[in-house]
Amino acid sequence: QVQLVESGGGLVQAGGSLRLSCAASGRTFSTYAMGWFRQAPGKEREFVAGISWSGGKTYYADSVKGRFTISRDNAKNTVYLQMNSLKSEDTAVYYCAADPTGRGSAPHEYDSWGQGTQVTVSS
Repeated sequence: QVQLVESGGGLVQAGGSLRLSCAASGRTFSTYAMGWFRQAPGKEREFVAGISWSGGKTYYADSVKGRFTISRDNAKNTVYLQMNSLKSEDTAVYYCAADPTGRGSAPHEYDSWGQGTQVTVSS
């Protein structure tokens, strides 16, 4: 498993942008697919975006397509989530996760989780 630490959350106005970062420990980071999930109050955790081990394939929830971009830097053991045109419904705790299969497309395959970072979008 890898250890994951998120950063970059905060309070932003609707229409604004934030970039989340997730730093991973361990020399096998480049073999893992990485993803972002979120959980809003009173709701179940949901998949937001995923990226394959090489960065060659990305996957997005319909609700964030065209607004969010996931990327990774294997040299820095870091994955990012650039969030633009934020909406109040994007308010949630955002979690970084790792998928040992390397694929990143199946939410149930993620098995390592960070502690989460709060994103609050004010309208």
